[in-house]
Amino acid sequence: MIDYTFSKTDDDLRAILTLQKANLKVNISQQEAKEQGFVTCKHSFEVLKLMNEPHPHIIAKNHKALAGYALVMLKAHSDKVPEIVPMFTQINHLSFKEKLLKEANYVVMGQICVAKNFRGKGVFAGLYQTMFTALHSHFNYLITSIATANTRSVRAHQKVGFETIETFKDDLGDWVLVLKELS
Repeated sequence: MIDYTFSKTDDDLRAILTLQKANLKVNISQQEAKEQGFVTCKHSFEVLKLMNEPHPHIIAKNHKALAGYALVMLKAHSDKVPEIVPMFTQINHLSFKEKLLKEANYVVMGQICVAKNFRGKGVFAGLYQTMFTALHSHFNYLITSIATANTRSVRAHQKVGFETIETFKDDLGDWVLVLKELS
């Protein structure tokens, strides 16, 4: 049984960081990255805690075990994780439905990760459904970027309703920028 909820404690944040570390692209084999996906950014505890307010991160738990997480990131935090500054730069130069995104009411999904023993069990979709429900009355759009090499993640985002709005390249690689309308 998976319980979808919000990160409320420092222990929740530490569990996110532990799962993140286990799935960082630099910490797994190329084969695993290709087959299972990966995360790119490493967050500090302080930044993760800052990002947790006023909209907490979404977590999935199986009893006490963390099955997965989806991080919430406001525009105000755009400079807190250097690896994603280029994503915010791209967002701020794009339009969607004839409106500049920098003027739109959007939030960024800062990173999503599902623990290995919970993959293929609907946790990814459950995290996003919880996020959509929690954020739809506060924001019009949910935006994120995905490494194009992370084909598993690209497909999973398409399945939950994200649409590609741009592709771009930065110092870390090639990216696809995706958006989901919330309202």
